[in-house]
Amino acid sequence: MFSFFKKKTVTPEPAPAAPAHVPAPAPVVPLPVAEAPLAFEVETAARPESKSSWMGRLKAGLSKTSANLSVLFVGARIDDDLYDELEAALLMSDAGMDATQYLLDALKRKVKEDKLLDAAAVKVALKELMTELLRPLEKSFELGRHQPTVMMISGVNGAGKTTTIGKLAKHMQAHGQSVLLAAGDTFRAAAREQLMIWGQRNNVTVISQESGDAAAVSYDAVQSGKAKGTNVVMIDTAGRLPTQLHLMEELKKIKRVIGKGMDGAPHETLLVIDGNTGQNALAQVKAFDDALQLSGLIITKLDGTAKGGVIAAIARVRPVPVYFIGIGEQIEDLQPFNAADFVEALLG
Repeated sequence: MFSFFKKKTVTPEPAPAAPAHVPAPAPVVPLPVAEAPLAFEVETAARPESKSSWMGRLKAGLSKTSANLSVLFVGARIDDDLYDELEAALLMSDAGMDATQYLLDALKRKVKEDKLLDAAAVKVALKELMTELLRPLEKSFELGRHQPTVMMISGVNGAGKTTTIGKLAKHMQAHGQSVLLAAGDTFRAAAREQLMIWGQRNNVTVISQESGDAAAVSYDAVQSGKAKGTNVVMIDTAGRLPTQLHLMEELKKIKRVIGKGMDGAPHETLLVIDGNTGQNALAQVKAFDDALQLSGLIITKLDGTAKGGVIAAIARVRPVPVYFIGIGEQIEDLQPFNAADFVEALLG
């Protein structure tokens, strides 16, 4: 398993030696993170063995999506039939019409300009174009610039939102970050119980009410995080469909109340989406981004889906950064999104 975050360190200049007649000053003890926040960012580079392990799992997870794409170039002729088959394969992967047409047009230009005659070379060209399309979705995920860093996490029921929160909390703890969770899903007792279980597993405090206002729970969590010097406050919100306008209005209210609890918060407004939902995932991104101005996405359950191409649709239509992708139930199966790795797993 490789790391999510890397610590930005600054090497201090050595202190001048004290004169012999003056007692040496006491060693400088760094302030705890609560008093002097440290910056962390997503670490996409990994040790070779960890990288290999992740790539193997990623390729396996995306195998259904890549099945119709990777075989097209085996012994293929560069003609209209190949482009037609590629168009169909991209659409079947839920890349969407906009991204599909963009990639096809760019590929045809490149084939002509570079005079590509070999199917393998055309495949390499497609990989380059797709990586270029997806690369703007890469973004460093930083912690420590705020004390606490407040994260508001949304998503429809079944997207894996609460499980993702548990995984993120575990990774943050592994890097010395104290975490507090808020059970802002006050509609479903099961959601609160699930978050409480994750809190117990990770030895993390969970702010919860059996019944009450989700905004009030969120506000209390922010105040508690500030008072205790917690590094990260993660607020789970009720799963809802973007068509439920009254519930989307409540999400806006929660965000406003969080801002009253701490200036500038939430510092991250994330949406968890299920990779199996294809173009519906794109509709969710549009609706939640319009309502909340999303700072990032987490795409789960890419393992076993034939619709992983939706990331291309997101890049083309609503390019909200993709912080993490998930391909399984284990903690190490949630990793930072890297465009080159994703395309390599998709096209082989």
